[in-house]
Amino acid sequence: MRLRQIQLILWSAAALAAAFWLASNPTLPQGPEIATVTAPLRLPTTTEGSPVILPSGATPPTLRIPAVLSSAAAPDPAAAAVQTPLLPPWTAVIAPGDTFDGLLRRAGLSADLRQVFTRAMQTQYDLAALRPGDEVAVFSFANGRPYEVILSVASGEQMLVRLENEAVAETVAPELETREVAATVTVDGSIFATLERAGVPASLAVDLAQVLGGTVDFRRDLRGGETLRLLWRETRLPDGTATGIPQLVYAELGLEGDRFETVQAGDESGSTSVFRNGERLRTFSPPVAGGRLTSVFGRRRHPIYGDIRMHKGVDYAAQRGTPVVATGPGRISFVGWRNGYGRVVEIEHGPSMTSMYTHLDSFVNGLGVGNRVDAGDRIGSVGSSGLATGPNMHYEIRLNGRPVDPMGEERLATLIEDRSVTEALRRLINARRQFPDRAVPEASTDAGLTPATRGDAT
Repeated sequence: MRLRQIQLILWSAAALAAAFWLASNPTLPQGPEIATVTAPLRLPTTTEGSPVILPSGATPPTLRIPAVLSSAAAPDPAAAAVQTPLLPPWTAVIAPGDTFDGLLRRAGLSADLRQVFTRAMQTQYDLAALRPGDEVAVFSFANGRPYEVILSVASGEQMLVRLENEAVAETVAPELETREVAATVTVDGSIFATLERAGVPASLAVDLAQVLGGTVDFRRDLRGGETLRLLWRETRLPDGTATGIPQLVYAELGLEGDRFETVQAGDESGSTSVFRNGERLRTFSPPVAGGRLTSVFGRRRHPIYGDIRMHKGVDYAAQRGTPVVATGPGRISFVGWRNGYGRVVEIEHGPSMTSMYTHLDSFVNGLGVGNRVDAGDRIGSVGSSGLATGPNMHYEIRLNGRPVDPMGEERLATLIEDRSVTEALRRLINARRQFPDRAVPEASTDAGLTPATRGDAT
């Protein structure tokens, strides 16, 4: 009975101490949230006759400090965006007459968003250079808000514009493989149709006309059955698809007892040497390296006015900003604006011949009347100034003030000389070796390499 009284006194003292502590510490530290417990909470009880007695000198056991749980982390906006449901992309293939803004309008973008995407895309690609077959894809969230536009062009490049805190634009270039391809075909009909049937890039027919025009009349001289050998350079996408414009490296055409050959220079000038029966006739240096010949000298329907009139030069289509170079040495005689020609540079090549480069986007800094230039010197860049339907360069040659065909015998190319005729002949012989079917003796690369070399045993 006495033990029971002692226990009651101790319990009362503990209760008074707890009450005093609560009074001085009204706020308890916040603990972790605990899930609802459905089982009843049972406290241990002490019964009479079962006291907890510690051994003499023993200390109470140390209790573990409870772990403090950190508050839940704020959701990551980027992770939330990734997990946000997306709509299937809206895609379209560019057709003739389509514009980038028009495609975005068809995709349902507002005028403000179209302006944002267009301006950003323009920093990566000249939208005036879009071609049929290019593709546009618009990606949107489930609520219909667009967040990315991708433009894919024939070269394999992809231009991306993504809306983050602001519009972010970048260009993704594919890994391209460059290779040289050789083919031997028998002419049947036009060169263009012959190449197309043989699976050879038909655009090479334009290159042939460009370098052999005035020497070979492809309409009158070809009678069918002629052998044509071509070596060209092309680029391929990772999936093996050819992309870009193929570049003619070498061509050989047998015609009425003569053998005409062309071989491209081994540099970036784009110049091509022309040979007949092993003798170098001339070197042709185009004003726009890699440009596409779109219109030749002669009467044609004007692309803007629609009437038939004389076209006094040739046109090269290329992307805006592509370098334009002088095709021969001379002195600048005019730099400025000239009516429908837009921005123009004229070069005098002696007392009777001038060359003219028009529709330019800009001139080279410091270029002025009286400056001397050499063949291959840059004078400006391709544009669409004046009366032009798109980026191109109109090129004219005048003899005594009279327009002549830049692709004909009187063309400026007759004034241009290779710095190394020997090197041109070496390239010619190396190109011949790419054709196993050309079973003819090869000339030595160390002897007989002169401009007058004839009789190449073909």
